[in-house]
Amino acid sequence: MKHLPVETFIKRRQQLMDSLPDKALLLVPSATLVTRSRDTEHPFRQDSDFWYLTGFNEPDALLVLMKGSTLGEQLLFNQPKDKIMETWTGVRLGQEAAVIQLGFDKAFTLAEIDAQLPKLLVEASEVWMPIEDEALYSRYLAWRQQARARFRKQASLPNRITDLSQQLGEMRLIKTPEEIELMKEAARISAEAHNRAMQVCRPGMYEYQLQAELEHEFKMQGASGPAYGSIVGSGENACVLHYVENKDVIQKGDLVLIDAGAEYQGYAGDITRTFPVSGVFSLQQKQLYNLVLKANQLAISLTKPGVTLEELHQASVHCLVTGLVELGLLKGEVPHLIEAEAYKTFYMHGTSHWLGLDVHDVGLYRQEGQARLLEPGMVFTIEPGLYIAPDQQGIDPLWCGIGIRIEDDVLVTETGCEVLTSAVPKTIEGIEGLMKGEVYAATRI
Repeated sequence: MKHLPVETFIKRRQQLMDSLPDKALLLVPSATLVTRSRDTEHPFRQDSDFWYLTGFNEPDALLVLMKGSTLGEQLLFNQPKDKIMETWTGVRLGQEAAVIQLGFDKAFTLAEIDAQLPKLLVEASEVWMPIEDEALYSRYLAWRQQARARFRKQASLPNRITDLSQQLGEMRLIKTPEEIELMKEAARISAEAHNRAMQVCRPGMYEYQLQAELEHEFKMQGASGPAYGSIVGSGENACVLHYVENKDVIQKGDLVLIDAGAEYQGYAGDITRTFPVSGVFSLQQKQLYNLVLKANQLAISLTKPGVTLEELHQASVHCLVTGLVELGLLKGEVPHLIEAEAYKTFYMHGTSHWLGLDVHDVGLYRQEGQARLLEPGMVFTIEPGLYIAPDQQGIDPLWCGIGIRIEDDVLVTETGCEVLTSAVPKTIEGIEGLMKGEVYAATRI
């Protein structure tokens, strides 16, 4: 299993501190356990920002950074060693090991936060934290009051709080070579699972059984599990964008839309494929599918440094609208239909989103009011789709209830792009061949 070395996390923390003024105090909280029901919790998943900076996977911790601090520049507050609690919930890293294994200057127990944070506030020039974290903000106010009471004769307290989220988001947006390797592994595992789903799908299965095949493959390949709620929508369920019930019987003659990805070392894969339950596309399914595939391949072919996600979206929209007019599902002139957004009846979402530690990853989409230019190291999805509602008025019923989306994970390179998810087929020939038992040979687009 691939892991990032501790030096990576130390370097990230240093890079973040170096981007801010001296004596800027940075506070980054971990995730905490979330109750599922009564006295049981949901499986723990670390906060992405905290993981990005620490590689530490325990709840209820606080990362504190301050360049030039007399207490130490890289500090961690975390749970203490406790033999009784560790018997019930697992081994804790503790403070000594946190310094050695995670590269911190010092580590303190959680009980020491209220004693140490007021001291740091007195030294700080300003404070950076995720301002939407209400619990952390409340604690910050308490530390500020304690600092005022304990150190009233010393330097004034910082009077400025800045949201850290955007600064961290911009750091996380450009992936390093080490991160790209992890994302390639997440994509590989996700592709293996989609291939498995195509190969085992049969009429009469339940959607949740196909979901189980996917998520079994995730775990067997070394992923922690799904990166988000797996969508397995057959028939008209594919027209519901975030369908997660996955409860219906998969019927002969229908399509199945699967939007699912594995999480590997915190990084998300995100693939959507649509395929025929019986292994062969019908005429209407084939026509709509090839149109969505054309839009997907067009956007990929245009991806390179210097273009924008907005340009890729507009290219996909133009391709889809042109095809819908040719099929008779839209009537009118293509430019007018695009201007009037008539296509949103059938294509109501964007073509792309950033991908990384979060499946909808952080990073600005616009800068100074303009769509940002793509740069090498950015990873995002390309996922055009068409959805003909089962009760759509004014069109032949043969089209109704068909939902199709084709989604790939794409890395921007120096000269163009690399499709990370090419190991799962998306052409009609490739899908039908795999479902017949043929060996699939991956292609770039």
